[in-house]
Amino acid sequence: MGWKDKIRTVFQGNTNEIEHGCGHTIKSHGLSVARIHIHDWLILLLLVVIVIVLYVIGPFHRFVGKDMMTDLKYPMKDNTVPGWSVPLYAVLLPIIIFVFIYLRRKDVYDLHHSILGILFAILITAVITEAIKNGVGRPRPDFFWRCFPDGKDEYDRWGNVKCHGKESDIKEGHKSFPSGHTSASFAGLGFLSLYLAGKIKAFDRRGHVAKLCIVLLPLLMASLVGVSRVDDYWHHWQDVFAGGLIGLFVATFCYLQFFPAPYHTEGWGPYAYFRAVEEVRVSRQHVSPTNGEVEVERPEVQLNQQSGTTTIAFEDVENGRM
Repeated sequence: MGWKDKIRTVFQGNTNEIEHGCGHTIKSHGLSVARIHIHDWLILLLLVVIVIVLYVIGPFHRFVGKDMMTDLKYPMKDNTVPGWSVPLYAVLLPIIIFVFIYLRRKDVYDLHHSILGILFAILITAVITEAIKNGVGRPRPDFFWRCFPDGKDEYDRWGNVKCHGKESDIKEGHKSFPSGHTSASFAGLGFLSLYLAGKIKAFDRRGHVAKLCIVLLPLLMASLVGVSRVDDYWHHWQDVFAGGLIGLFVATFCYLQFFPAPYHTEGWGPYAYFRAVEEVRVSRQHVSPTNGEVEVERPEVQLNQQSGTTTIAFEDVENGRM
């Protein structure tokens, strides 16, 4: 197989991956898939409401004394990565890639579950991040100038700050830990990295290190976003580190709900696809009389009774020829 054919099979699949007669498109199965997961979409709406509520109620105002201001006097700067851009590169960009792969493979399960998975990853991460932000109330590195925009600091009798800056700036000034930009970036781009790793079979034991470049690129983008948060003095390095761990953990957790691990031999497709293949093969069982005997065509699918997952006997996958 030439290199052009190999690239084509990454996004289009080959005869061993796409079961003959098992086409599941938006038109043929989209409505049924949406009905099955209607409760998941309702939970997504609930998560959106929770995120809004957590953002509105505001953070805990932690005690900030005069001696603590030494590390909180960094200048206020604009965001290198503005907040409105996060949904574009962490959600919209991956979804565009999911749609592109669907147009090649025509697998509605892959499209639906990848979109549902990344939305869950983003929203669960947002809930966790905002809840911790509000609970911790850690001051940002530029807190001094948010609290005292004129540079004249003032404290009460207990030594706590008496801020006279803009209310919105003060509110944001107490939301340093963890970094929301970083957690969202690692949630969305981390999910995309896992998705691509499965699709291009990055861990097929053939030693194609070039595939790792594709897998690591989204993680590099997320890391650079985290670095920008420290450079802009919106976060301490601990905030960025914690945000990255939260986003990556949630992304992995959500991805594995719908897809096998990328290093698995069936990591290129969602669990739902393999169940659909089993159903198609079972439906092909037929009884045909031959010389008075009954011939039964049996599906080449084995059900793992211990794990409850379906194992498809793809010869090329098992022999490592893919």
